Amino acid sequence: MAAAPLTRPGTVPVADRQTMHVPLYKVLLHNDDHNTMEHVVRVLLHVFKFEKERCERIMLETHNHGVALCTVEPLEQAEHHRDQLQSFSLIATIEPE
Repeated sequence: MAAAPLTRPGTVPVADRQTMHVPLYKVLLHNDDHNTMEHVVRVLLHVFKFEKERCERIMLETHNHGVALCTVEPLEQAEHHRDQLQSFSLIATIEPE
């Protein structure tokens, strides 16, 4: 007869726990007629610490299509990044993934 796995009373074995998924949110940057392309790239570099090429791609997508996806992340971090972008006079929103 096989021995039962040892667990503390009131605990659940790891294999029986359900994985919790944190909801993710998209941080979107919207085009405007006020900020220069250089300013947008500088802000993206500062806020996200992305490589310059990635920031330039996001800026160009925003300029050409009106909106671009910056990143996907948990709500609190997405709100923080949106607020940072807005503090530099950029138009940014978040929405559920």
